[in-house]
Amino acid sequence: MSRQRLAGLPSGRRSKYALIVFWLVLVAVAGPLSIKLSEVQNNDTLGLLPASVESSRAVERAEAAFPDSKKPVAIAVYVRDSGLTDADRAKADADRAIFVRYADGGAVSPPVPSEDGKALLVSFPVAGDDTQRPEAVTDVKERLALDQPAGLRTALTGDAAAESDVLDAFGGMDTTLLLATAATVAVLLLVTYRSPVLWLIPLITVGIANQFAGGIVYLMAKYGGVTVDFQSQTILTVLVFGVGVDYALLLIARYREELRRHADRHEAMRVALRRSFGAICASAATVAIGLLCLLAADLPSTRGLGPVGAVGIGAALLAMTTLLPAVLVLCGRWLFWPFVPRYTPTAVSADVTADHGIWRRIAGLVGGRPRAVWIGTAAALVALTFGIGNLSIGLPNEESFTSEVGSVTGQRLIAAHYPSGSASPAEILATAGAADQVIAAARAVPGVARVDEPERSPDGAWVRVPAVLADTPDSDAAMATVQRLRTAVHEVPGAQALVGGRTAVLVDEERIVGRDNRVVIPLILAVVLVILVLLLRALVAPLLLMVSVVLSYAAAMGAAGFVLDALGYTKLFVGIPLQAFLFLVALGVDYTIFLMTRAREEAAQLGHRPGVLRALTVTGGVITSAGVVLAATFGALGVLPLVPSMQTGVIVAVGILLDTLLVRSLLIPALALDLGARTWWPGKLSQRTAATAPAAPAERVPAGA
Repeated sequence: MSRQRLAGLPSGRRSKYALIVFWLVLVAVAGPLSIKLSEVQNNDTLGLLPASVESSRAVERAEAAFPDSKKPVAIAVYVRDSGLTDADRAKADADRAIFVRYADGGAVSPPVPSEDGKALLVSFPVAGDDTQRPEAVTDVKERLALDQPAGLRTALTGDAAAESDVLDAFGGMDTTLLLATAATVAVLLLVTYRSPVLWLIPLITVGIANQFAGGIVYLMAKYGGVTVDFQSQTILTVLVFGVGVDYALLLIARYREELRRHADRHEAMRVALRRSFGAICASAATVAIGLLCLLAADLPSTRGLGPVGAVGIGAALLAMTTLLPAVLVLCGRWLFWPFVPRYTPTAVSADVTADHGIWRRIAGLVGGRPRAVWIGTAAALVALTFGIGNLSIGLPNEESFTSEVGSVTGQRLIAAHYPSGSASPAEILATAGAADQVIAAARAVPGVARVDEPERSPDGAWVRVPAVLADTPDSDAAMATVQRLRTAVHEVPGAQALVGGRTAVLVDEERIVGRDNRVVIPLILAVVLVILVLLLRALVAPLLLMVSVVLSYAAAMGAAGFVLDALGYTKLFVGIPLQAFLFLVALGVDYTIFLMTRAREEAAQLGHRPGVLRALTVTGGVITSAGVVLAATFGALGVLPLVPSMQTGVIVAVGILLDTLLVRSLLIPALALDLGARTWWPGKLSQRTAATAPAAPAERVPAGA
């Protein structure tokens, strides 16, 4: 179907009603499914690694050899700084007797005292399935706080407690994020349109798109094998609202422009949709295909984000190019009250830049000294990159929450009185016949504080050997120890040794993320470049845009480094650089797509220089509004209690603002003006010059006006 016919559907006198009815039926079906999306979440992927890595193979072997010990462990910690009393020990013994009812197998190990006599540990695997364990852990926490002698500190840590803390932290957070995002968008739309009614239409439409996307993702997760976790569901909401409102702003701005040129609002919408449809589709394709590039990642949580995000972009595109224009046309011009765009017969030949005073002046500034503008802007972006030095990769587990939770408190107490790795020892799986050699090899490894007695599997074929590390499990020193430990036990003949555990997972995760960065980042750049080449029918302009987005990404990371340093969250989760790169490249290039497609359209009529300046003038306001909205929606991730979510929100929000205010407004147009018509090489526009075309009104604005 041609663009002309597509544009005619939502703007048709009868077809607009059919589209609205279609969407009402669609949301009636998808809405109930979207509400159930949290039911199909699988948050195991948040820490899951590919099956091929050693830590995953160790888990698989342990589950096969020790079928009765698959449950996550809870560790109760008792600490008195002046030394434990008899009452403290009695409290621990009484708790241990009650913990039996929650322990897998009905057995709880005796308390383990610290060497300094100030702490006790009581650990046990928690029985039950995914729905029963949280209740059991809650009961255990309540028991710990009961009948506690004055001055005794207690906490619950271990995998079971950490799992419970995550569930508690995210309880109701999907609704909180949705409300925060919707409220942010509502305020910004109200400020943008200065109308008591108009802002409601795009907000309601994007809300419907979000319900539709949620329903599709639910079906994909339920029947299509697509993994949905906390991360992908929150990103879905942010993407649909942010990108959907961006498309709405672009379309409504063009519609307002055409309403002044056409007496019939149906014709005005048809023209507006036809002229903006290409840019909106190109934007959606860039982001969606960029997201699908994540399918090439090995890290499951990163890979799962791709199709979920792509569905959100598709839903936003469909709603904003069908439902939104149909509703706008149905309601009529009064929606824009009190600034109603009236039909003016002379509007066709009128100066379209007359209503853009601020951006006329910015265009005049850029057009007056383009080389100085792009060099100065590039220098400012380069200066911002120095903030990257404030950031480091590797977020310690105890710093993953924006406020301290019980499992983190327990880890700190253990680290103060036991070898730092006591809460999460490395786990060696080996053949039973080689147990003695494996234990001897492990004890000789620098950084291993203690090697405990081996546990033999029920069939007698395998042993599991806990190796307590001297350093905190998620430290660089502990990770180096695990690498040495693996080397040592792998050399034991016939042992078939594997090293697993939390630190081993971090070692493998770091390697997998490094591989994903090397593969996915070039793939994203290649895909975006191809889309830009096809869209702009040129080579120079797309290459120019790609260089600008890479520079913008580096500047965004640097600027975010300054912000995160002030907030105290400079240690990044390992997956954030790749995800931030995707969002900043795919979303950031949106604004240059909006600018350059309009510039190409204007240059074909006016010539290169006046076309670029007019495009900058007439798109400046709406694209800046779109950028602020998108940045604010990502900023809403700050309501979530996890540090990685907050870091993602800060980096992407800062990057989008840089793209909007500096890259798209100054750097790109100034570079395009400095290069001249060669920007469109080897397309036909590269053969035209401004001298062969009439001057644009924006061209006549002096630099200082």
